[in-house]
Amino acid sequence: MNIFHKVALQGLKKNRTRTVVTVIGVILSAAMITAVATFGVSLLDYMTKGAAQKYGDWQAAFLNVDSSFVREQLLNKEVKNTVTFENIGYAALDGAENPNKPYLFIAGFQPETFDALPIHLLSGRLPENSGEILVSGKVASNGGVSYAVGDTLTLTVGARMKGNEKLGQSDPYTAGDETLLPEEKRTYRVVGICQTPAFEKDSSPGYTLITGADPSDRADSLSLFVTLKNPRQVHSYVDAGKGRHSYILNNDVLRFMGLSDDPSDRLFNGLLYTVGGIVIAIIMIGSIFLIYNSFSISLNERTRQIGILSSVGATAKQLRASVLFEGLCIGAVGIPLGVLAGIGSIGLVIIVVAKNFGNLLYADVPLTLHISVLAIAGAAAVSIVTILISAYIPAKKAAGTPVMECIRQTNEVKLGAKAVKTSKLSQRIYGLEGTLALKNFKRNRKRYRSIVLSLVLSIVLFISTSAFVMELKKASEQTKVVTSYDIGFGSQDMDDGEMLQLYDKLKNTDGVYESSYQSYIEYSCIVPAGRLTEDFRESAGGDSSDGIASNGISTDGILPSEIASGGISSSGISSGGLTTDDSVALSLGIQFLDDGTYRNILDSLGLPLDEYTGQNGKLIAVAKMKDDGSQAEKVEQLRDLFTDSTMDLTIFPQTDNASEMETGQNVGITLVDIVPPDTPPMTGTVQQKPYDFQALAPWSLKDKLAPSGLTEDVRVKGLTFQSHNPSKSAAEMKTVIQGAGITSAYILLNTSEMLEESRNYIFIANVFAYTFIIMISLIAAANVFNTISTNIKLRRQELAMLRSVGMSDRDFNKMMRFECVFYGMRALLFGLPLAVVSSWLIHRGMFAAGAEGIDFTLPWVSIGISVCSVLLVIFVTMMYAVSKIKKENIIDALRDDMT
Repeated sequence: MNIFHKVALQGLKKNRTRTVVTVIGVILSAAMITAVATFGVSLLDYMTKGAAQKYGDWQAAFLNVDSSFVREQLLNKEVKNTVTFENIGYAALDGAENPNKPYLFIAGFQPETFDALPIHLLSGRLPENSGEILVSGKVASNGGVSYAVGDTLTLTVGARMKGNEKLGQSDPYTAGDETLLPEEKRTYRVVGICQTPAFEKDSSPGYTLITGADPSDRADSLSLFVTLKNPRQVHSYVDAGKGRHSYILNNDVLRFMGLSDDPSDRLFNGLLYTVGGIVIAIIMIGSIFLIYNSFSISLNERTRQIGILSSVGATAKQLRASVLFEGLCIGAVGIPLGVLAGIGSIGLVIIVVAKNFGNLLYADVPLTLHISVLAIAGAAAVSIVTILISAYIPAKKAAGTPVMECIRQTNEVKLGAKAVKTSKLSQRIYGLEGTLALKNFKRNRKRYRSIVLSLVLSIVLFISTSAFVMELKKASEQTKVVTSYDIGFGSQDMDDGEMLQLYDKLKNTDGVYESSYQSYIEYSCIVPAGRLTEDFRESAGGDSSDGIASNGISTDGILPSEIASGGISSSGISSGGLTTDDSVALSLGIQFLDDGTYRNILDSLGLPLDEYTGQNGKLIAVAKMKDDGSQAEKVEQLRDLFTDSTMDLTIFPQTDNASEMETGQNVGITLVDIVPPDTPPMTGTVQQKPYDFQALAPWSLKDKLAPSGLTEDVRVKGLTFQSHNPSKSAAEMKTVIQGAGITSAYILLNTSEMLEESRNYIFIANVFAYTFIIMISLIAAANVFNTISTNIKLRRQELAMLRSVGMSDRDFNKMMRFECVFYGMRALLFGLPLAVVSSWLIHRGMFAAGAEGIDFTLPWVSIGISVCSVLLVIFVTMMYAVSKIKKENIIDALRDDMT
């Protein structure tokens, strides 16, 4: 060890307090960088495992290979595991609406294939033999052809041929260039509907149907799915066989490993690394402030020592090496402790938030601490770079200072009288003690600038984080009342009797305290034009002088001429359709509610039960124009559709069956201002209309108003439930429904999950945001403590001189308190406006992201906490440093030249 290293170690030992604080700062910095890196790695590991559970734990797939290629891959040293299914063939999809997918693709699964390639059921069950089949839900949603559980399919199965070449799922459909060569007919029974399998790409020409593999089949066309021992070699692996067979990659899993070749996934990884880089940059900036100040103050103390060493031949390089050695010594202690602290702290945080992540993403995949050697090494390297930057800047400055200036220390203060001049008003306001504090603040602007910057950084981060969390909470509160029920079961073609039997079972589910059933059916009705308001006329394109447009009004696809052609005869209707002035055809939705729910609504409105119940009872209805500007907060504020509050209407089924349209039914309507109960969850889209016209009726009237067999006009029917524990109840209901053998398509929706997800997002944001801000604030507090306490120590002679000429302890403390106020006010002067601007930008960013209707509110509580915390940290630090000075002998302090 050379003399310069010994001098550096002596300096560290001599100033133990500053050394300890600097080491604490390094520990905090390394801990935060390690925590960020470790959490990022743990989150990616969690997402990778979750994606593998959802899409399959395979990296590459070859969709059209023979058995010899499969055997070859089994012997490949890079391959960990393989699984296959049989490519049985293609069948034409009659009525297909997607011109790029005109086929059904039939895959024969082995039992182990179902385990390796996750299949997510929407209804029904998995096939158990080669006579049963599972249909992808995309056949209906994208292909326009619906199949239900229990249907029997007879398909002519064959091969796609392009000349003599046999095509597979990796070959997109090319109209005119290929033919379907039929081979045999197969008959299947549909036993389930599933989500689109991960191996079916958008460019695949056939919708996937899955059946059980038949051992008697000898087809030699297989799809092979490969899991590698080292997934990071996936690109080199597939490139080796690129010329022989086409392939696809499991990008849903590879994206979280940073291995996906999809452009959108590269964007995802770029965003991920950018966010991580920004966070680490903020940590480095805060850490550099602390460590830089420590070394800068240390060098200020040793200025004369450096000058003496330079005068006896020490080179600038040797002096810089001495300071860098001092930094490495601090890093050798602080970085390992920081890495351990970071791993431990993020481990505790993960334990706290693991359950919430499960509720948000993958319930069956635990979020666990995943330690990566590369991530730890990277965090340590970033910490070392932070220390070296912090040490090098002041070391270079000290080494470049002329020798005589260092020895005389004339470079410490170079200010004239004007620079520290104070006004008479400030002298009168602050007194002698305050004036001395203000002069000292002006005299040492450069030295104290780092204190202000550290405090400003902490203030801005704390208030901005609080504003972000507050905006999240407001957005969450907007979603609290998303529906009038917790759990909804919706269907369209289920038989009423079957639905009510299921209702009797589900309403007794554990946790359910309120339940109802309903059906929503679309009707058409004829309304005299004179009863429509001017608001409707304006939306329809007419005015009060010329009535309704000459070809009638129809927003639901049922033209007046279609009604007339069905043989309907009514006032104002002729064989040519509606006259322009007499009648208008409108769409009316009737919501049939169970009788108990309907009576409760009548009671809340104060309407007599005898008048609105029974076979001849009136219906209540809501008829309002839609609020395009979203300004109305209550239903009463919406514009009316009709001029009268009561009327008699004739309603007709919305059907193409002319015999049903001939028999319209007369109903009495009373318009009320209420929000109807939400309908059960439904599939498909609802055609938009400029008005809402919806009637409520008791279930006991359904047989009268809905003719037997009328199913095409049922928008949705189903059950709704309120539960004390919606998640538990929904899980139990799912088991009951599957056990009931329901064959109709249905949706079971836990609406409370939306609110639960929102709460989980906020909780996770709170944990990580405040963990981050607390650690940054600790770095800032350590920086302030280090700088103020050391600067007070450097002023030992100055403070001792003031005490020697008669300054009392009371006046001395008053002067120190003034200095605290000046530091705090300067930090708050810059920090609070920046924090407000940052909070407003966060609000605008969330508004642009879709969180509309949220007013900007300043986080006053956080601002108050920031103000108090800043003043408290400065005051405590100052009092600590002053108490140390007061314990020293005044004569010794005056004689000490601080060398």
